[in-house]
Amino acid sequence: MSTNISDGFSATEWATRCELAALYRMVAHFRMTDLIDTHISARVPGTEAHFLINRYGVLFDEMRASDLVKVDLDGNVVDSRAADAASAALLRVNQAGFTIHSAVHAARHDLNWVIHTHTAAGGAVSAQEAGLLPISQHALKFYERLAYHDYEGIALELGERERLVQDLGNFNAMLLRNHGVLVGGATAADAFHELWFLERACQIQVQAQAGGAALRFPSAAVCALTARQFESPESADIVQLAWQAAQRLIESQRGTFET
Repeated sequence: MSTNISDGFSATEWATRCELAALYRMVAHFRMTDLIDTHISARVPGTEAHFLINRYGVLFDEMRASDLVKVDLDGNVVDSRAADAASAALLRVNQAGFTIHSAVHAARHDLNWVIHTHTAAGGAVSAQEAGLLPISQHALKFYERLAYHDYEGIALELGERERLVQDLGNFNAMLLRNHGVLVGGATAADAFHELWFLERACQIQVQAQAGGAALRFPSAAVCALTARQFESPESADIVQLAWQAAQRLIESQRGTFET
């Protein structure tokens, strides 16, 4: 499955493939994986109907640019390597992953990058009736900015897509009840930042609850203020700085994922 930029990919698609592979490696670095059963996708630049997602069965920490599969919003493999049925079969993608990611890419053209995880903390908070509590600075980033989608079983039914995007609305982050976390962003940096803060907020909540002491809640005014502060003009620079710093953690792997 190895390839290079001369094997049918445009320069922009190859650059996106490399950045998406880096994002997979980064999520693996921070141990936010669930063997082969979660997914990250990126819209192919210059298109509205094609996106890249992981080839089913590849671990996040071994993901390469060439392991990513280009599909359309109907689930067809449109990867240049799918010349026949046999080669297309090697480019299999997870059906539940397709259902979830195609829903977001079709409805939200502002979200070019979408991440779905099944972490212990994210799953735990998604199963709590109250959802994410405003008890930490990380959680306040999502104050009145977090969507919820009720569990409907493994996401194999395409009919769920309409309800999923309706629940997501205009938010960039959502807890999938009894399931996990879904976030998106215009760029890889944006999506990663959403994931990092939501995952850390869930971790803090679970550990705070485990302590058994009464929880302290900031006032509604402070919660609203903090959420607005996360949206200040300076935030974009901070997101980029965080993304650049995180990439340095996997720099030694670049020679293996940009293939």
